[in-house]
Amino acid sequence: QVDKNAELVARWHYCALSQEKLCRPIVACELGRLYNKDAIIEFLLDKSADKTPMEAASHIKSIKNVTELNLADNPAWSGDKESIKGDKYDDIQSARFICPVVGLEMNGRHRFCFLRNCGCVFSERALKEVKAEVCHKCGVPFQEEDVIILNGNKEDVEVLKKRMEDRRLKSKLEKKSKKSKSAESASRQVTTEDSPGPSNAKNGNDCINSTSGEKRQIIFTKSSDNGNSSVPGKVNKAASATTKRSIADSEEKSEAYKSIFTSHSSAKRSKEECSNWITHTAYYF
Repeated sequence: QVDKNAELVARWHYCALSQEKLCRPIVACELGRLYNKDAIIEFLLDKSADKTPMEAASHIKSIKNVTELNLADNPAWSGDKESIKGDKYDDIQSARFICPVVGLEMNGRHRFCFLRNCGCVFSERALKEVKAEVCHKCGVPFQEEDVIILNGNKEDVEVLKKRMEDRRLKSKLEKKSKKSKSAESASRQVTTEDSPGPSNAKNGNDCINSTSGEKRQIIFTKSSDNGNSSVPGKVNKAASATTKRSIADSEEKSEAYKSIFTSHSSAKRSKEECSNWITHTAYYF
């Protein structure tokens, strides 16, 4: 049979993961087990393939799954103050921490618990005798589900395990709902940006109307000269007719007008009249 005193010392004075003496900062999991914070950090940072599975910390997935404890020191405890020699009696029943309300020592003889919201540690007797919805030490409000018993029996561990699973499932559902809401809001913003608003649509129609009006005015001014302002096709035919008339008029002009230009036959000289130009270099003279 296991010695009860040795079992209490192992559970209340040593880390459940590294089996070293508990030293501040001390943390507790959602099942009520005590750990050294540095041991938990090393356990979470170890990502090697040959990592040995630890039953005491298998339910701890991140540092958020543990709570740092706010413990009250025992003024009568002098374990670390004096050097332990062979001729001195080591009192196992003495504890380093006590309940700040009642004064009971946290050595395993009395049931202790902590609050998840603030991490303050009290004895179960203190919470039952002094009933309140606010922490006795720091004043943070709490509920019955936030009270976790430290190093409880099997029944307590089963209840705490069920609460832990329900809490994690609830947090997952909340995260999924938040993600879906954020995705819906983003899609709505994209659709609103892509679709033009009523003001933009109206302005676009105005611009089209204005531009079409300008084109109509231009067509009207061109066609007004020829007397055909109703149909734009007739305007183009009239313009082509005017260009043909101008060409015909230019052909019918007098020979005197044409003789002004060098391309006319009268301006051309015969070969006899043309002089031969000879260029000489400087060495010719």
